[in-house]
Amino acid sequence: MQQENVPAMMHQLKLRAAFVTGNPNKLLETKYILSQGVPIEIDSADLDIPELQGTTQEIAIAKCRRAAELLGRACITEDTALCYKALNGLPGPYIKHFMKNLGHEGLNKLLVGFKTKEAYALCTFAYSAGPGSEPLLFEGRTDGTIVPARGPPVFGWDAVFQPVGFDKTYAEMSKEEKSIISHRYRALDKLKAYLATISTA
Repeated sequence: MQQENVPAMMHQLKLRAAFVTGNPNKLLETKYILSQGVPIEIDSADLDIPELQGTTQEIAIAKCRRAAELLGRACITEDTALCYKALNGLPGPYIKHFMKNLGHEGLNKLLVGFKTKEAYALCTFAYSAGPGSEPLLFEGRTDGTIVPARGPPVFGWDAVFQPVGFDKTYAEMSKEEKSIISHRYRALDKLKAYLATISTA
């Protein structure tokens, strides 16, 4: 019986990946979510990858591919976008720079004169099994509207994004409330489901 279990245990231990992030909070959350029912070991790697341009998907694939080359092993990357309907998807993957330079008030001013304030938050996790392996994408999306900032201005643009069906912005929600409907959790849930299939293959 013990001999029969050894190969399965060894196989499970082989599933390891580096999450490319310099944010310890993201690392903790990602490790927690992915560890639920999936035998995977996650550590972190803070890489200096040049800023890329293109669609969210193009950026995610190129970033993950480069990370796998630099690390020489399986890795996971994440990209977040905030897309305005009135601006045909912009700021999109460049929201980090918009937020840094314009702030919450500026993010609202971008929509002055437009009839719709609709937007959606998009999270894209990419997984590569290693150098030469084409990255796979796992997306999570939450629809909402852009509103004047409400809530603690702690997590980037959370204070101006109000999900559909709620009267709170992301920033006003508890961690438990946000995790249920967040774009990030939805993307991670898909990645977790995929990792579960390869860990039992």
